[in-house]
Amino acid sequence: MYHIIVNPNGGKGKSLKALETVKKILDYNFIEYIVHQTERVGHATEITRRISTAPDTKILMLGGDGSYNEIINGITDFDNVTLGFVPCGTGNDFVSASGHPKTVKAAMDVILKGNEEYIDFIQLDDRRCLNILGAGMDVDVLLKYAEMKPFHGKVKYYASLIYTLIHTRWHKLRLTIDDGEPMDKSTFMIGIGNGRSIGGGMPICPNAVVDDGKLSIVVVNEMKKALIPFRLAGFLTGKHVTKSYAEEFEGKSVKIEVLDDSKFEADGEVFASKFINCHIVTNTLKVFR
Repeated sequence: MYHIIVNPNGGKGKSLKALETVKKILDYNFIEYIVHQTERVGHATEITRRISTAPDTKILMLGGDGSYNEIINGITDFDNVTLGFVPCGTGNDFVSASGHPKTVKAAMDVILKGNEEYIDFIQLDDRRCLNILGAGMDVDVLLKYAEMKPFHGKVKYYASLIYTLIHTRWHKLRLTIDDGEPMDKSTFMIGIGNGRSIGGGMPICPNAVVDDGKLSIVVVNEMKKALIPFRLAGFLTGKHVTKSYAEEFEGKSVKIEVLDDSKFEADGEVFASKFINCHIVTNTLKVFR
């Protein structure tokens, strides 16, 4: 039995098209399934919380990073659950990092082969993050994205990015990696990565690996604002981590204290917190891969 969780309004119609393809494939193979269509923000978490109490729960996740985040936050017993990625969101950043197929049919081929592997996720106090925990510029972009009306999809994201770069602000944060000394930073942005990219392909943490048991920590420090537009290409290609204004670390845990009014984002979901204690979780989350 497969449980399909899908946002019927996701991906500007792509989710429903993907659902029809998935149903045809399962019907052709005489495989039973139940479709759960979400009705509001957080509904996928509620559905997953209910169905993941039963052994051998196979969940097909139709959506993008936001949908995946809701689902992993609803898992009550990881031993019971195996997740299948069927990408049909706007960005699909995590499947790019994990090596999962980006087309529905290819994704279903992987799922039906039944090979299960563990991948990592980030535990942030009382919530989970699959792809990237961010602070700074990427949060500012998402806040602008939410209020920007004229554009859609990637065009809307990059328009929000350009606006944010023009109106750059620095973010005051205190960072502690593993058992190291606290570091006070005035930053352009910080990315704590299990996955590599945000916004449909911007590789903020280009060296992150989803199953290596490590967090990839990238700090982009304060710089001359006039130079930021000229450095944008580096952010789009992942070369920013080689520059003098950036620092790259690895670790299993990170503590972040906010020293101003900065917010965080986890898999694109913005939230406020003055203090975050996060760590990598391994050998727990099973996926078809």
